[in-house]
Amino acid sequence: MRLAPFIAKRYLFAKKSHNVINIISAISAIGMAVGTAALIIIMSVYNGFDSLIRSMMSNVEPDLLITPATGKVFVPEGETFDWIYDQTSVKNMCCVLQEQVFINYDGQQGLALAKGVDWIYEEESPLRDHIIDGEFRLHRGDIPLASVGSGLAYEMGISPRFVSGIEIYFPSRTRRLSPTSPLSSIESIKVWPSSIFSVNSDIDGNLMILPIEQMRELLEYQNEVSAVELRLAEGYGKEELKRLQKEISTRLGEGFEVKDRFQQNESLYKMMKYEKAAIYMILIFVIIIIAFNIFGSLSMLIIEKRPDIATLRSLGAQESLIKKIFVLEGWMISLIGLAAGLIIGIGFTLIQQHLGIIKMPGQFLVQAYPVILSWRDIALTVAGVAIIGYLIALLPVAAFYRKEKH
Repeated sequence: MRLAPFIAKRYLFAKKSHNVINIISAISAIGMAVGTAALIIIMSVYNGFDSLIRSMMSNVEPDLLITPATGKVFVPEGETFDWIYDQTSVKNMCCVLQEQVFINYDGQQGLALAKGVDWIYEEESPLRDHIIDGEFRLHRGDIPLASVGSGLAYEMGISPRFVSGIEIYFPSRTRRLSPTSPLSSIESIKVWPSSIFSVNSDIDGNLMILPIEQMRELLEYQNEVSAVELRLAEGYGKEELKRLQKEISTRLGEGFEVKDRFQQNESLYKMMKYEKAAIYMILIFVIIIIAFNIFGSLSMLIIEKRPDIATLRSLGAQESLIKKIFVLEGWMISLIGLAAGLIIGIGFTLIQQHLGIIKMPGQFLVQAYPVILSWRDIALTVAGVAIIGYLIALLPVAAFYRKEKH
């Protein structure tokens, strides 16, 4: 059983009569190394940006979100909400009331998603880490304040340095539209901008945070909320999150939906997964193209070793052994490239991950390109490149024996 690997190894490293075979084999190994390293590095960079996006989204999206299954609002009262409040793994529980509204600021008009939040959100929200102008606060004495997304602020000309207030309008739920006096059927409130935040373009473009009291006044509610946001305390992971989600869903029943962060933005996270899979498939296709160099070098080697094949047959070697020798010889080329590529890719990624030698251009949230090395990605890379190398090595051997039969 060791004879085939021994002969394949000798063929791989021995000097050939045609030097071009050595050159093509070296090029094949180098190509596989470059492809493997590129796969590791690019997947790690994608992991870094994926983690960065998830981190930014976590400053807006809670770990768990409780919403009504039907209708827009509910009153967060009862034994279940008392039980949630008593859980040590729950860091805070915030009440939210949000709606699409019409806003006017110093003559500029537009639409916004107004999110009314309670004092717990104001005190403990991680959104304050993304303030780029002003100070994150929603009250100055009895004066209601608002924090506005940077995209919306830029479009409307909103600045916490100005004294103008933001006028917010919404159709009244309790009064009918009057043809003679349309404005009498519209509720309005006024808040003053205290800060500008920046999370990502989608959120920054339409979100505005303000006190829940003002949103209830605008929407004519008393104690109703549109959602309850739960954030877990540090030290609790996915298992506790799943336990809480399942327990709360059971206690609240079918009248409510309890969503984790993935379910809150299912389309976004699915798209990110599909993008990563697409990147992997594209790079694997590039490696397949590179691997066809092995087909050429192995085909030439088989032609050169015809006398050796005849000698092995005369010595009683079975055809399976001869096939195995050349398949292993071709596979070894790809495995050498795979090993070299893993060393280069993993080494470069670890250096970037810990030292950040390649910097991000322009003004960005992080100074260096974010990378995260994933052992799952390494396993997928090893499996993909090894399988491709083996299958490519089979092709010239099969082609040679098919010609011999004819």
